Amino acid sequence: MKLKNYIAIARPEHWIKNAFILPGIVLAEIAVPTPLQDFLPRMLLALAASCIVASANYTINEWLDAEFDRFHPVKKNRPSVVGNLSATVVYLQYVVLAVLGLALSWFASPWIFWTMLAFFVQGFLYNVRPFRTKDRIYLDVISESINNPIRLLIGWFIVTSAFFPPASVLIGYWMFGAFLMDIKRYAELRFIGDAETAALYRVSFKHYTPQRLLIMAIFYALCSGFFFAVFMIKHRIELMLSLPLVAALYTWYLAIGMKENSPAKDPERIPRTELGFTAYLVIFTVITMVLLYVDIPVLEWFLGPATQFSLKGFFGG
Repeated sequence: MKLKNYIAIARPEHWIKNAFILPGIVLAEIAVPTPLQDFLPRMLLALAASCIVASANYTINEWLDAEFDRFHPVKKNRPSVVGNLSATVVYLQYVVLAVLGLALSWFASPWIFWTMLAFFVQGFLYNVRPFRTKDRIYLDVISESINNPIRLLIGWFIVTSAFFPPASVLIGYWMFGAFLMDIKRYAELRFIGDAETAALYRVSFKHYTPQRLLIMAIFYALCSGFFFAVFMIKHRIELMLSLPLVAALYTWYLAIGMKENSPAKDPERIPRTELGFTAYLVIFTVITMVLLYVDIPVLEWFLGPATQFSLKGFFGG
């Protein structure tokens, strides 16, 4: 029994995904300006709790996926597949990580605790029979990507619990996550290559084809863009200037997903393998931050009353 195998199934290299918490912190800080020192301890506790609860979810994920991972060209070499793990230790690790992470979140704040509990429950429903939403067409993408708005809420509650963030940004963030997850599915399916083997590895692949996944990716991208635009118009019109950059972001990520042996099937690889895209993300983030903090009054013109135009004239009104 090697400790490194149990660390491996907790996937600490995936903690980078908790960067999706940061937009929630930024938005809340803009909505309710708060000195960093007022929420820094809460932020450190919440980030630590998020990593630990994520590792609990990864632990049970890898253990329960062993019977399917043996059909994957790479994952068949995981410790859970080759038999280098003890079931007792795995379940103990799962419980300890879950309890520790939830306890830390409680010390951060009750709102963060309840949101973190939703994060944990989602992982349970995603992986454990008879629920196992990862095996159900479309629901596998939708249920996994709901971690995006959950993470945004964690970030928001780090700063304030006086009110909730707008529904438009939560839904847009959810659909953005669905787009990313759908591209991951597309890259996985193409990497495996054989439809029958793919269905043995992931049950939902019985119903997916590359074409269907691409169509759904477009759907999720359009939904995400729509809800983000609603948020921008209602709450921060300056962000409308970033929409071409957002469109380029989706397009570039789709292009990455269409590569042979695409890193999109293992998103944590992208910062190391797609340096151009990573640089673009940095530039995109800087520009977005500027648009969040710098007012451009001339853009208010777009929000003025529509005195010269009415749809009624087109319908005989």
